Amino acid sequence: MIVRAMFFALLFVISMLSGVTAAAPAVPAAPDVKASGLPSLPPVDVIIDAGHGGVDGGAVYGSLLEKDINLKLAVKLYTLLSGKGVHAVLNRTGDYALSEENRWLRIPSRHKRDLAQRTGLINALQPRLVVSIHLNVARSSSKRGPLIIHQRSEASRQAAALLQEALNRFYGTGTQPVLGKSYYLLNHSMRPTVIAELGYLTNGGDRAILTDPKQQDMLLAALASAIEQALLRLQNEG
Repeated sequence: MIVRAMFFALLFVISMLSGVTAAAPAVPAAPDVKASGLPSLPPVDVIIDAGHGGVDGGAVYGSLLEKDINLKLAVKLYTLLSGKGVHAVLNRTGDYALSEENRWLRIPSRHKRDLAQRTGLINALQPRLVVSIHLNVARSSSKRGPLIIHQRSEASRQAAALLQEALNRFYGTGTQPVLGKSYYLLNHSMRPTVIAELGYLTNGGDRAILTDPKQQDMLLAALASAIEQALLRLQNEG
């Protein structure tokens, strides 16, 4: 399901229930809505987090903005997984910042409101896995390939290993996944979560993969297959 309307409604109810305010920089997690009497939602296999959006363009290379490519890749991945019977949720369907939908956290930082909104959805819907789609840039154009960043949990680490292995095969690289110690999404998500940096806009070969529709499809087929493997492993170990 593509869920902007459901997302807005859910977080609106959260805001009415919680009345959360915060003057300090520390950002609390979204309130738990399980005891609120809301109708139960069907179990979610994976949330696809389309990074950036709206005023937050993300990485930039010439006229290319990370937020636009992230969204295209995320929508394609959602369609691909849904076609395989995976219950996927996409948290952004257009060019807007998720901070625009955050009515429950009153802090000056738009960026933290955006990240809190993303984790609020994750912790409300309790998916089996979260995959956050991003792109990289580097000073050197020779820097290339995918990188999966994971939480400290074993479930996140194992999912990252599966995704990294699949993407390495596709790109012909040998990168190892890394622990993301300082990433808000990884630290505040209560579900197995990985950040998938799918390539470098500053590398010509990666850029072709990330912007050409046919090569995007091949990349996402590899990623979707790895996500299915990760979901199966989580199920077997659950």
